[in-house]
Amino acid sequence: MMRSLPLFHRIAGQPVIVLGDGAAAEAKRRLVERAGGQTSRELEDGLSRGARLAFVAHEEAAACEADAVKLRAAGVLVNVVDRPDLCDFTVPSLLDRDPVLIAVGTSGASAGLAKQLRLRLEALFPADLGRLADALNGARAKLRARWPAAADRRMALDAAFAEGGTLDPLTDGAADRVDVWLADAVAPAAGQTIELTISSDDPDDLTLRQARLLGSADVILFEPEVAHAILDRSRADAVRRELPHDGSLLPGLVLLLRRRPEA
Repeated sequence: MMRSLPLFHRIAGQPVIVLGDGAAAEAKRRLVERAGGQTSRELEDGLSRGARLAFVAHEEAAACEADAVKLRAAGVLVNVVDRPDLCDFTVPSLLDRDPVLIAVGTSGASAGLAKQLRLRLEALFPADLGRLADALNGARAKLRARWPAAADRRMALDAAFAEGGTLDPLTDGAADRVDVWLADAVAPAAGQTIELTISSDDPDDLTLRQARLLGSADVILFEPEVAHAILDRSRADAVRRELPHDGSLLPGLVLLLRRRPEA
């Protein structure tokens, strides 16, 4: 089970309360301003301007606790620096490839660990990854014209983004290949069904292929014995149906999950 729900909050042009005078408070102000937000240094001023988020970074613990209570009572989501027990939200370590933003968090358990994971990821993602996202955004109309059905578009993009695919995001220059890919891409097979037999209730035991298919499938048909921890590795918007299924036609990539009986 996830301890936090990761969200990307748009704050451009919006007021955000940042309380405190030390280095930690200044770091939060820089973060807010980097995302286009307008910082307010006073609690009442921020509330009067309609702030929905607040960072509290006083050096005194009692002051942090008191302001957190006031802000939460006013309906504001609060982050208290270095006090995850007082936080409504935590701030991840960010890998920025605008407009691609990759966030690594630990639900407040260890900011240092999140930072080191982000630094490792920095070496994996090419500097021009953001250009690929922009190119795909600009090609939305062409994508819809080529594959009108959403399930078909997902399958075509999954194939293109796969390791070694035309638009593999871990390779340089993928943005420059979008138009060529759109012209040459083969239409995905419709209504494909793949059967997988899961041998364990632990998602860490999934093979790479099983994990990839779970993350790509449009529909998951599963036996009741399949653990929820396994199902949670599927796409959040994938359709889930418990077996036996009524036999009606299902669109896109259908994954049939069975649980291998215990020996």
